[in-house]
Amino acid sequence: CRTYINPFVSFIDQRRWKCNLCYRVNDVPEEFMYNPLTRSYGEPHKRPEVQNSTVEFIASSDYMLRPPQPAVYLFVLDVSHNGVESGYLSIVCRSLLENLDKLPGDSRTRLGFITFDSTVHFYNLQEGLSQPQMMIVSDIDNIFLPTPDSLLVNLHESQELVKDLLNALPNMFLNTRETHSSLGPALQAAFKLMSPTGGRISVFQTQLPSLGAGRLQSREDPNQRSSTSVVQHLGPAMDFYKKLALDCSGQQTAVDLFLLSSQYSDLASLACMSKYSAGCIYYYPAFHHIHNPAEADKLQKDLKRYFTRKIGFEAVMRIRCTKGLSIHTFHGNFFVRSTDLLSLANINPDAGFAVQMSIEESLADASLACFQTALLYTSSKGERRIRVHTLCLPIVNSLTDVYAGADVQAIICLLANMAVDRSISSSLPDARDALVNAVIDSLSAYNSTISNLQQSTVMAPNSIKLFPLYILALLKQKAFRTGTSTRLDDRVYAMCQMKSQPLVHMMKMIHPNLYRIDRLTEETAIHVNDSIVPQPALQQLSAEKLTRDAAFFMDCGSTFYLWVGKSCDNFIKDVLGFPNYVSIPQKMMQLPELDTPLSERARAFISWLKDSRPLNPILHIIKDDSTAKAEFFLHLIEDRTEAAFSYYEFLLHIQQQICRG
Repeated sequence: CRTYINPFVSFIDQRRWKCNLCYRVNDVPEEFMYNPLTRSYGEPHKRPEVQNSTVEFIASSDYMLRPPQPAVYLFVLDVSHNGVESGYLSIVCRSLLENLDKLPGDSRTRLGFITFDSTVHFYNLQEGLSQPQMMIVSDIDNIFLPTPDSLLVNLHESQELVKDLLNALPNMFLNTRETHSSLGPALQAAFKLMSPTGGRISVFQTQLPSLGAGRLQSREDPNQRSSTSVVQHLGPAMDFYKKLALDCSGQQTAVDLFLLSSQYSDLASLACMSKYSAGCIYYYPAFHHIHNPAEADKLQKDLKRYFTRKIGFEAVMRIRCTKGLSIHTFHGNFFVRSTDLLSLANINPDAGFAVQMSIEESLADASLACFQTALLYTSSKGERRIRVHTLCLPIVNSLTDVYAGADVQAIICLLANMAVDRSISSSLPDARDALVNAVIDSLSAYNSTISNLQQSTVMAPNSIKLFPLYILALLKQKAFRTGTSTRLDDRVYAMCQMKSQPLVHMMKMIHPNLYRIDRLTEETAIHVNDSIVPQPALQQLSAEKLTRDAAFFMDCGSTFYLWVGKSCDNFIKDVLGFPNYVSIPQKMMQLPELDTPLSERARAFISWLKDSRPLNPILHIIKDDSTAKAEFFLHLIEDRTEAAFSYYEFLLHIQQQICRG
């Protein structure tokens, strides 16, 4: 069955071992009798891969169809008037200049640039030129590469030319009057350029593509943003971007999309370029370097992480499971090459995946179920590696034991993924109904096993007592909410995140963490490196908790809110650095470094939260007149809104449905 040996196999004797997935008995190979760590012979069960459930192997040449590829990075930049005016170009160029030496790779690393407006521009960076040469292709219906050999260059050989180009680019288009965007043709050119090697294409786009292949029209009706019924256009308008992504995936190329746009840009269509090529999607909905400095600061910090984080190329991932179980659906950004093989042109540490399984045969005779995922990839240094994770779970035969082992956060994140698919294939109301039914069905099944209860009581086992709360939170999340004004691109982006975020970050999007932050002490603090980090208790997400004499901090994953009470004078002075509530500026976005114990504790706590995530969160300090106030209150999901139940009302609704059923 090609399962990798792992801690859950059984050694029948010195010479034979039994596979924990297919149960076949195999001979122990002679070389496996030697343990390289202890340098001893005759104890195969003590080798590292039999002691650890996560291991990484260096792959042999059998695992290569071609020599491992170099790290290749291509940047595709929107230089239309809209793009230049937003000011993103100078941030991208500056960030790349600062991190050029830190890009993952080796002496073979290659780099290239394409810019586009109504035409597509290429840059010859061949070693030996005195300055970069710009070439313009205006025939966007028949795009071609003007000099195929000198557009992707060795970073070390052409480093000075690359730096010259990055210094020049922000000023080259300053006075442009070009308003059009030929994104499709630029992507076609990028595909042609990357096909021989594979690698990563990073696309920066600031508007709806308006010319050439892949041009799109606005599909959003602003009057429908608060609709309580059907939300249209959650799926792509055309298959151009999906087809392009599949072509890229076939050539080991992933496309990452940075959408920096305050106008509708049809993310539902554009996102396909990343979804099917194992890329990532980043969205900055109100980006402007002057009007929105916090978003500009976020982009700069996000890019630093993006340019320097680990990356794997030309990867495939396979998930195997015990005989009798089968996998039928995967969630994430990838292309499914065969029933159990995911094609991942790029892989990065910030990507999350979810998998649905079904029980095909009775497991009554077995006591354990095992799952193994194996990722074969090329490291940025050109080494072929296999990373293997193996998980083993007990098989139980009583329903109460099944419930006792339930992981409510994993359940919620899987249901969120399924609900995104249902919203696109069927409708949003249908997906919302399915989420509510998931709670009703699981609690009714549990209650039917406890026969001595009165009819009007609904019991929930400890493991899933938060299930109804999390489902209510999901129904109020941007991806699935109705009756609250939600821009179509914002909704689609929330859905994209649900499909590609690791569980720990996704949970904060669904159910944020709320802390009281004006009384931080060192009593329950933890020590991280050299600093002491307070650990305040979690609060319920309800406005009832917000008192005038306190300050509360909300962590929503990619956004932080700091709500300040009107009478919280010590906190305002010691942490915000203002004499009173009235003097706090309306658009305050960061905490000053003050030399007070409370300031140091608050900053240590917030920095600690920031360090645990891949993207840089924006901080909003909330007063009564803050623009972000409404958004903050929408996250208090236990409260009633015009369009949605309070937590108490939702529990009553669930109870009625179960008792009726």
